[in-house]
Amino acid sequence: MTDSAPPKTGLSARLLSGLVIPAHPLALTSDRKIDERRQRGLTRYYLAAGAGGLAVAVHSTQFEIHDPSAGLLRPVLELAREEVRRLRSGKALQPVLVAGLVGRTEQALSEAALARDLGYDCGMLSLGAMKSAGDGELIAHCRAVAATIPLFGFYLQPAVGGRRLSYSFWREFAEIPEVVAVKIAPFNRYQTLDVVRAVAESGRAGEIALYTGNDDNIVGDLVTEFRFLSGGQQRSARIVGGLLGQWAVWTRRAVEILAEAKETASTGSVPSELLTLGAQLTDANGALFDAAHAFAGVLPGIHEALRRQGLLAGRWCLNPREDLSPGQLEEIDRIWNDYPRLRDDEFVEEHLRSGLVGVGGHGGIVPKGFVDVKPFNSYGRYARRCPTYQHREESCCNSSESLPSHHQKLFH
Repeated sequence: MTDSAPPKTGLSARLLSGLVIPAHPLALTSDRKIDERRQRGLTRYYLAAGAGGLAVAVHSTQFEIHDPSAGLLRPVLELAREEVRRLRSGKALQPVLVAGLVGRTEQALSEAALARDLGYDCGMLSLGAMKSAGDGELIAHCRAVAATIPLFGFYLQPAVGGRRLSYSFWREFAEIPEVVAVKIAPFNRYQTLDVVRAVAESGRAGEIALYTGNDDNIVGDLVTEFRFLSGGQQRSARIVGGLLGQWAVWTRRAVEILAEAKETASTGSVPSELLTLGAQLTDANGALFDAAHAFAGVLPGIHEALRRQGLLAGRWCLNPREDLSPGQLEEIDRIWNDYPRLRDDEFVEEHLRSGLVGVGGHGGIVPKGFVDVKPFNSYGRYARRCPTYQHREESCCNSSESLPSHHQKLFH
């Protein structure tokens, strides 16, 4: 049995219940302004799909927004907060709002104060800017930020800006009273176990919610009960939910998959079909996240999936050189054809037709320093079969010009 603590209320209770928390992407226009209409639309899609929270200003939102010279952090945080308040006003269970925090202590404290003042529930603290710091300096940094906003710990893999963190760090991190959750995303079994064991052996497994960020092993993480023997006493813990870039796409199916995984915890039996689905999800994620090229195309890959469903206009990133890697488009085509059951096309189509994601917005927000940047497209035009409609279309792979007409009407 998983270690337990007295019943929690509010934020802790929500996180411990196990939630789908998409890592919110950044919707851009072709000239790399914020596409406010689609940014709000994505938030509405996630909430309609059943997400229990949103993570904003995280890696999937593009770390460039944290550059003070870009002037984007506050607007992006505000857009998500406004949509959550508008759509969930008066409802008992509010989505958990998680703000990404980066930088050394001065910057992280400033961002934590901004997130707190905007009504975010907790801050997910990236330690990538402190790659040379020892455990003592890292813990002091975390304690300082925790005095401003509850902490959602974050183990980010080095390939996308993170750093290696020891078991000893996580054991001490778990002692910080303001820690409410940890996102475990090293994409490494040994390092995942370091975090889970540290929290279990701290005796706070009933207080600190563990969330998978391992997009390469989502189902495996969710169906496993971790057990450790510590000081002659058995300690155990479970990963209760996910805060994932993968769950920024096909979110309705993510909600269903999490529900299936939770069922295994109550029955003690894991259906083989769920494990098969997990392997298929890993294969699909490898294409979307560009595992073949050390995740160089992860953000454009997420955008491409959303573009195909009509939720984004294109794959554009703030960095004009950031696009799909060679061969990644073909890999996405393959998994799109092979695993239709992983997608939520019908759900998205229903809400596109209802206008859910086509309302609101008053033009783009111009990122400072990105005003005159032209769209970058290394692939040109290509023909593909529309995933929702059985017809051929000639499509510019970094634009929405070939979307079915009713998709375009909802956005313009």
